[in-house]
Amino acid sequence: MQQDTELKRLRWRAHHRGTYEADLLVGGFFDMHHGAWDSADRALFGALLEEQDADILTWANGTAEAPERYHGPMLVALQKLDYIPIRR
Repeated sequence: MQQDTELKRLRWRAHHRGTYEADLLVGGFFDMHHGAWDSADRALFGALLEEQDADILTWANGTAEAPERYHGPMLVALQKLDYIPIRR
């Protein structure tokens, strides 16, 4: 039950960033990847949510170097940008 509550909180925070672009990027990333996360991944994503949207966007598109604490599989997945819905 605690995991469900934590995932609901992370989902809400991921989809309510403050800008439409950040909502798409961070929320879309959560939607695609959260099912495979363990507690350490959830904690890392929670820490990522504390960062500024502009920083997350630049780390995702590779125009700025992410802090070392985020280096690893989650950052690699974030940089693929294959989770952002494209409206046609």
